Amino acid sequence: MLKLIGRGWLAPLALLAGISTAIAQAPPAQKSGPQTAIATFAGGCFWCVEEAFEKVPGVISAVSGYTGGTVASPSYEQVMTKTTGHAEAVQITYDPGKVSYTQLVDWFWRNIDPVDARGQFCDQGSPYRSAIYYHGEEQKKVAEETRQALQASGRFKDPIATQVVAAGPFYEAEDYHQDYYKKNPQRYQYYKYGCRRAQRLEQIWGKPTPPLNFTQ
Repeated sequence: MLKLIGRGWLAPLALLAGISTAIAQAPPAQKSGPQTAIATFAGGCFWCVEEAFEKVPGVISAVSGYTGGTVASPSYEQVMTKTTGHAEAVQITYDPGKVSYTQLVDWFWRNIDPVDARGQFCDQGSPYRSAIYYHGEEQKKVAEETRQALQASGRFKDPIATQVVAAGPFYEAEDYHQDYYKKNPQRYQYYKYGCRRAQRLEQIWGKPTPPLNFTQ
């Protein structure tokens, strides 16, 4: 049999062998479609909003920062003067395969006082306003529909004060603000209790429950 295989056969066989080797060594094809997405919420003190969302399965990160203002890269001290137009906010990176934007919005509502037009809980003034900053028309639709549904639910006598606004530049807050509830647990709990955030949320929404193990 070896004598019947001339040199004319050897080249195609070598070529096939090379192709097979290349296929075997090639990296696996990447799955198409977005692997992560962004959501931005303002709900008063960003320490508390960050804590609430870091508990949600499917949330990859929650970063405290400032958005909605007119000054680039503001400091905390500048924002607190109430002259820059910024709100304390949290930008969330999440896996849409594990948690949907609608589920995140629902969790946001349950962690704020939607009818407080002056701020949130003990924190008053424009930096503590509540808002959903949408990224794209799909997020805008979800935010507006859930806002309308909440208003129509009859749960609140006062109008929903939470704004639905197009997302703009987001500036990360100083390092000491990131994961504050983990770095300073005693001070954080003292602040949260003194601000009566948990008490007011229970009054609005009932006994607190952990976020559901979201799956789609």
